[in-house]
Amino acid sequence: MKTYDGPASDHFNGLHFFDPDGAPPKSLRQLLRWQFSGGRERAKWPDWAPSPHADTPPERVDGGKVRLSFVGHASWLIQTGGLNILVDPVWSTRVSPASFAGPKRHNAPGIAFDKLPKINVVLVSHGHYDHLDIATLSRLAKNFAPRVITPLGNDMTMRSADSAIKAEAFDWHDRVELGGGIAVTLVPTRHWSARGMFDRNKALWASFVLETPAGKIYVVCDSGYGDGGHFRRVAEKHGPLRLAILPIGAYEPRWFMRDQHMNPEDAVKALADCGAQAALGHHHGTFQLTDEAIDAPAKALVEALDAAKIPQERFVAMKPGQVVEI
Repeated sequence: MKTYDGPASDHFNGLHFFDPDGAPPKSLRQLLRWQFSGGRERAKWPDWAPSPHADTPPERVDGGKVRLSFVGHASWLIQTGGLNILVDPVWSTRVSPASFAGPKRHNAPGIAFDKLPKINVVLVSHGHYDHLDIATLSRLAKNFAPRVITPLGNDMTMRSADSAIKAEAFDWHDRVELGGGIAVTLVPTRHWSARGMFDRNKALWASFVLETPAGKIYVVCDSGYGDGGHFRRVAEKHGPLRLAILPIGAYEPRWFMRDQHMNPEDAVKALADCGAQAALGHHHGTFQLTDEAIDAPAKALVEALDAAKIPQERFVAMKPGQVVEI
């Protein structure tokens, strides 16, 4: 598969992308140590953990409102300004290069695919299988032909699999007009990307700042915390933020996951750093990617908020099918 080929920058050396303020992904040796060390403690998830919620969204949302429906993991439907925007859409049963192996869903998508309204725009944050799902993107292309906004290099992944996917690739700090007064800016995030053994960091990753009539929404699909600098810079350049969508799951063991995934304590610090009025927690409870229990992120978020003396209603762990309107 072709990979990105462009000029060098402060985060691209001509062959690989990197985060100047981040950390490289763990090595194969470290991965094997985690997976096969004798002391590993991996919680057992229930085979099926259905959400009590399910959503049938309206055809569109106009005026000054934003309607956010949580599909599951890092997938959202955001409706505002007459546009229907999907974030990291995954309706597949597994998030893996193989249809018969790899992390499998433990609950159904919060919106049935055939209940989706016409999708205008899709935002895809990076190339990991739990965020860039070719099967879902192909279904969306066939049914709705939406614009797909993604960081550099991921467009090649999509088009090489299905030329019907209307992928547009952008760099960090690029601002893209979506129509109806809505725009999105791709912003740096502390993560990495790969889809195989030989393409590590050959495509870029990003978070999104979505400009809506109800204010700016900061969508972080995957990120480590680091020293919090990425979150503070978003506050400085893009604030004030009405809402932050922050990952709270896939974080154990910490020695392996700290640089790429936040735990709930980190996410609470990220909320304080970015200064958003409120936050919604996602990236938990659907696919078991790491070792913590299925309900551990939501419980730990309650404890972290109490420790930081932040009201529980300011940062809510979402379940598939739940809806928030602002």
